[in-house]
Amino acid sequence: MGAMLTAIQAICFDLDNTLWDSAVVIGRAEQRLQAWLETHYPRLPQAFSTEAMRLDRLALMQAEPTRAHDLSYIRRECLARHAVQVGYTPAVAAAAFEVFLAARNELQLFVDVQPALAELGQRFRLASLTNGNADLARVGIRDWFAVSLTAADVGAAKPHAQAFEATLRALDLRAAEVVYVGDDPHLDVAGARAAGLRTVWMNRNAAPWPDELEPADITVADCRELARLLTAT
Repeated sequence: MGAMLTAIQAICFDLDNTLWDSAVVIGRAEQRLQAWLETHYPRLPQAFSTEAMRLDRLALMQAEPTRAHDLSYIRRECLARHAVQVGYTPAVAAAAFEVFLAARNELQLFVDVQPALAELGQRFRLASLTNGNADLARVGIRDWFAVSLTAADVGAAKPHAQAFEATLRALDLRAAEVVYVGDDPHLDVAGARAAGLRTVWMNRNAAPWPDELEPADITVADCRELARLLTAT
Protein backbone atom coordinates (compact mmCIF):
# COMPACT_ATOMS: atom_id res chain seq x y z
CA MET A 1 0.00 0.00 0.00
CA GLY A 2 2.92 2.35 0.61
CA ALA A 3 3.87 2.62 -3.07
CA MET A 4 0.24 3.15 -3.94
CA LEU A 5 -0.08 6.03 -1.48
CA THR A 6 3.06 7.68 -2.78
CA ALA A 7 1.66 7.87 -6.31
CA ILE A 8 -1.91 8.93 -5.51
CA GLN A 9 -2.76 12.56 -6.24
CA ALA A 10 -6.57 12.38 -6.35
CA ILE A 11 -9.45 10.32 -5.01
CA CYS A 12 -12.53 9.91 -7.19
CA PHE A 13 -15.78 8.83 -5.54
CA ASP A 14 -18.88 7.11 -6.73
CA LEU A 15 -21.95 8.75 -5.17
CA ASP A 16 -25.04 6.53 -4.80
CA ASN A 17 -24.57 3.99 -2.00
CA THR A 18 -21.03 5.25 -1.48
CA LEU A 19 -21.71 8.68 0.01
CA TRP A 20 -25.44 8.21 0.72
CA ASP A 21 -28.15 5.55 0.73
CA SER A 22 -29.52 5.54 -2.79
CA ALA A 23 -32.51 3.30 -2.06
CA VAL A 24 -33.82 5.76 0.53
CA VAL A 25 -33.22 8.77 -1.71
CA ILE A 26 -34.74 7.33 -4.87
CA GLY A 27 -37.65 5.75 -3.00
CA ARG A 28 -38.59 9.09 -1.47
CA ALA A 29 -38.24 10.86 -4.81
CA GLU A 30 -40.52 8.32 -6.49
CA GLN A 31 -43.12 8.83 -3.76
CA ARG A 32 -42.90 12.61 -4.14
CA LEU A 33 -43.36 12.31 -7.89
CA GLN A 34 -46.35 9.97 -7.60
CA ALA A 35 -48.04 12.26 -5.07
CA TRP A 36 -47.50 15.28 -7.33
CA LEU A 37 -48.88 13.43 -10.34
CA GLU A 38 -51.93 12.31 -8.35
CA THR A 39 -52.66 15.95 -7.52
CA HIS A 40 -51.91 17.59 -10.87
CA TYR A 41 -52.14 14.89 -13.55
CA PRO A 42 -54.12 12.02 -11.99
CA ARG A 43 -54.55 9.99 -15.16
CA LEU A 44 -50.81 9.27 -15.16
CA PRO A 45 -50.57 7.41 -11.83
CA GLN A 46 -53.92 5.77 -12.53
CA ALA A 47 -52.49 4.28 -15.72
CA PHE A 48 -48.87 3.72 -14.69
CA SER A 49 -47.62 2.52 -11.32
CA THR A 50 -44.11 3.36 -10.14
CA GLU A 51 -43.05 -0.16 -11.10
CA ALA A 52 -44.63 0.10 -14.55
CA MET A 53 -42.76 3.34 -15.14
CA ARG A 54 -39.52 1.71 -14.04
CA LEU A 55 -39.99 -1.18 -16.45
CA ASP A 56 -40.76 1.21 -19.29
CA ARG A 57 -37.54 3.11 -18.53
CA LEU A 58 -35.59 -0.15 -18.74
CA ALA A 59 -37.27 -0.92 -22.06
CA LEU A 60 -36.36 2.51 -23.41
CA MET A 61 -32.74 2.00 -22.38
CA GLN A 62 -32.75 -1.20 -24.41
CA ALA A 63 -34.40 0.52 -27.36
CA GLU A 64 -32.04 3.53 -27.30
CA PRO A 65 -28.66 2.16 -26.20
CA THR A 66 -26.83 5.32 -27.27
CA ARG A 67 -28.88 7.30 -24.72
CA ALA A 68 -29.08 4.64 -22.01
CA HIS A 69 -26.32 6.28 -19.95
CA ASP A 70 -28.37 9.49 -19.59
CA LEU A 71 -30.83 8.66 -16.83
CA SER A 72 -32.37 12.13 -16.87
CA TYR A 73 -33.20 11.82 -20.57
CA ILE A 74 -34.63 8.33 -20.04
CA ARG A 75 -36.90 9.47 -17.23
CA ARG A 76 -38.08 12.64 -19.00
CA GLU A 77 -38.73 10.81 -22.25
CA CYS A 78 -40.75 8.09 -20.53
CA LEU A 79 -42.77 10.66 -18.64
CA ALA A 80 -43.50 12.49 -21.89
CA ARG A 81 -44.60 9.29 -23.65
CA HIS A 82 -46.77 8.26 -20.73
CA ALA A 83 -48.37 11.70 -20.62
CA VAL A 84 -49.31 11.52 -24.29
CA GLN A 85 -50.73 8.02 -23.86
CA VAL A 86 -53.26 9.28 -21.30
CA GLY A 87 -54.16 12.48 -23.12
CA TYR A 88 -51.81 15.06 -21.60
CA THR A 89 -49.26 17.21 -23.38
CA PRO A 90 -45.66 15.91 -23.37
CA ALA A 91 -44.66 19.18 -21.71
CA VAL A 92 -45.91 17.62 -18.46
CA ALA A 93 -42.63 15.70 -18.37
CA ALA A 94 -40.46 18.75 -17.66
CA ALA A 95 -42.42 19.77 -14.57
CA ALA A 96 -42.76 16.20 -13.36
CA PHE A 97 -39.05 15.56 -13.76
CA GLU A 98 -38.20 18.68 -11.78
CA VAL A 99 -40.36 17.40 -8.90
CA PHE A 100 -38.45 14.12 -8.98
CA LEU A 101 -35.04 15.77 -9.30
CA ALA A 102 -35.66 18.18 -6.42
CA ALA A 103 -36.51 15.28 -4.14
CA ARG A 104 -33.66 13.20 -5.53
CA ASN A 105 -31.22 15.88 -4.36
CA GLU A 106 -32.71 16.16 -0.86
CA LEU A 107 -30.50 13.60 0.78
CA GLN A 108 -28.57 12.83 3.92
CA LEU A 109 -24.93 11.83 3.64
CA PHE A 110 -23.70 8.86 5.61
CA VAL A 111 -22.40 10.25 8.91
CA ASP A 112 -18.79 9.35 8.14
CA VAL A 113 -18.65 11.22 4.83
CA GLN A 114 -18.24 14.90 5.70
CA PRO A 115 -15.43 14.63 8.27
CA ALA A 116 -13.56 12.03 6.23
CA LEU A 117 -13.72 14.00 2.98
CA ALA A 118 -12.69 17.15 4.80
CA GLU A 119 -9.59 15.32 6.03
CA LEU A 120 -8.85 13.70 2.68
CA GLY A 121 -9.31 17.01 0.88
CA GLN A 122 -6.38 18.48 2.78
CA ARG A 123 -4.04 15.97 1.14
CA PHE A 124 -5.66 14.87 -2.13
CA ARG A 125 -7.72 16.40 -4.89
CA LEU A 126 -11.25 15.01 -4.71
CA ALA A 127 -13.48 14.13 -7.66
CA SER A 128 -16.75 12.31 -8.29
CA LEU A 129 -17.98 10.14 -11.14
CA THR A 130 -21.49 8.72 -11.07
CA ASN A 131 -23.86 6.88 -13.36
CA GLY A 132 -26.71 8.65 -11.59
CA ASN A 133 -28.13 12.15 -11.95
CA ALA A 134 -27.53 13.66 -8.53
CA ASP A 135 -26.63 17.35 -8.76
CA LEU A 136 -23.91 18.06 -6.20
CA ALA A 137 -24.56 21.80 -6.37
CA ARG A 138 -28.15 21.20 -5.31
CA VAL A 139 -27.05 18.67 -2.71
CA GLY A 140 -24.75 21.38 -1.35
CA ILE A 141 -21.38 19.64 -1.62
CA ARG A 142 -20.11 20.61 -5.09
CA ASP A 143 -17.35 22.75 -3.58
CA TRP A 144 -15.79 19.66 -2.03
CA PHE A 145 -14.77 18.34 -5.45
CA ALA A 146 -12.30 19.62 -8.01
CA VAL A 147 -14.11 17.60 -10.67
CA SER A 148 -17.67 16.24 -10.66
CA LEU A 149 -18.91 14.22 -13.64
CA THR A 150 -21.92 12.11 -14.50
CA ALA A 151 -22.37 9.49 -17.18
CA ALA A 152 -24.51 12.00 -19.07
CA ASP A 153 -21.63 14.50 -19.00
CA VAL A 154 -19.10 12.10 -20.50
CA GLY A 155 -21.38 10.15 -22.84
CA ALA A 156 -20.79 6.76 -21.25
CA ALA A 157 -21.64 4.92 -18.06
CA LYS A 158 -19.37 2.93 -15.80
CA PRO A 159 -17.86 0.39 -16.23
CA HIS A 160 -17.02 1.76 -19.71
CA ALA A 161 -13.43 3.01 -19.80
CA GLN A 162 -14.62 6.24 -21.45
CA ALA A 163 -16.18 7.37 -18.18
CA PHE A 164 -12.98 6.93 -16.20
CA GLU A 165 -10.78 8.35 -18.96
CA ALA A 166 -12.91 11.52 -19.03
CA THR A 167 -12.32 11.92 -15.31
CA LEU A 168 -8.57 11.53 -15.75
CA ARG A 169 -8.57 14.18 -18.46
CA ALA A 170 -10.57 16.55 -16.28
CA LEU A 171 -8.10 16.03 -13.43
CA ASP A 172 -5.11 16.13 -15.82
CA LEU A 173 -3.66 13.09 -14.07
CA ARG A 174 -2.46 9.64 -15.08
CA ALA A 175 -4.52 6.59 -14.11
CA ALA A 176 -1.89 5.44 -11.60
CA GLU A 177 -2.27 8.77 -9.78
CA VAL A 178 -5.99 8.34 -9.09
CA VAL A 179 -7.83 5.93 -6.83
CA TYR A 180 -11.51 5.25 -7.47
CA VAL A 181 -13.84 4.53 -4.54
CA GLY A 182 -17.18 2.83 -5.11
CA ASP A 183 -19.63 0.28 -3.77
CA ASP A 184 -20.27 -1.76 -6.92
CA PRO A 185 -17.69 -4.49 -7.60
CA HIS A 186 -18.44 -4.62 -11.32
CA LEU A 187 -19.25 -1.02 -12.26
CA ASP A 188 -16.83 0.69 -9.90
CA VAL A 189 -13.96 -1.61 -8.99
CA ALA A 190 -13.64 -3.73 -12.12
CA GLY A 191 -14.38 -0.75 -14.37
CA ALA A 192 -11.81 1.49 -12.70
CA ARG A 193 -9.17 -1.24 -12.67
CA ALA A 194 -9.66 -1.91 -16.39
CA ALA A 195 -9.02 1.79 -17.01
CA GLY A 196 -5.80 1.62 -14.99
CA LEU A 197 -6.93 3.36 -11.79
CA ARG A 198 -6.23 2.07 -8.30
CA THR A 199 -9.37 0.83 -6.58
CA VAL A 200 -11.16 0.94 -3.25
CA TRP A 201 -14.27 -1.10 -2.57
CA MET A 202 -16.69 0.70 -0.24
CA ASN A 203 -18.33 -2.29 1.44
CA ARG A 204 -20.71 -0.73 3.94
CA ASN A 205 -22.85 -3.85 4.36
CA ALA A 206 -20.16 -6.52 4.78
CA ALA A 207 -21.18 -8.11 1.48
CA PRO A 208 -19.18 -11.00 0.01
CA TRP A 209 -16.84 -10.18 -2.84
CA PRO A 210 -17.81 -11.79 -6.20
CA ASP A 211 -15.62 -14.83 -6.80
CA GLU A 212 -15.20 -14.07 -10.49
CA LEU A 213 -13.55 -10.68 -9.91
CA GLU A 214 -10.06 -9.73 -8.82
CA PRO A 215 -10.34 -8.00 -5.42
CA ALA A 216 -9.97 -4.25 -5.04
CA ASP A 217 -6.63 -2.81 -3.94
CA ILE A 218 -8.27 -1.81 -0.67
CA THR A 219 -11.60 -2.67 0.96
CA VAL A 220 -13.11 -0.32 3.55
CA ALA A 221 -16.33 -0.25 5.52
CA ASP A 222 -16.79 3.53 5.44
CA CYS A 223 -15.09 6.80 4.64
CA ARG A 224 -13.52 7.05 8.09
CA GLU A 225 -11.56 3.88 7.42
CA LEU A 226 -10.62 5.18 3.98
CA ALA A 227 -9.27 8.42 5.45
CA ARG A 228 -7.33 6.54 8.11
CA LEU A 229 -5.65 4.31 5.52
CA LEU A 230 -4.90 6.98 2.93
CA THR A 231 -3.55 9.53 5.41
CA ALA A 232 -1.50 7.02 7.39
CA THR A 233 1.83 8.13 5.98
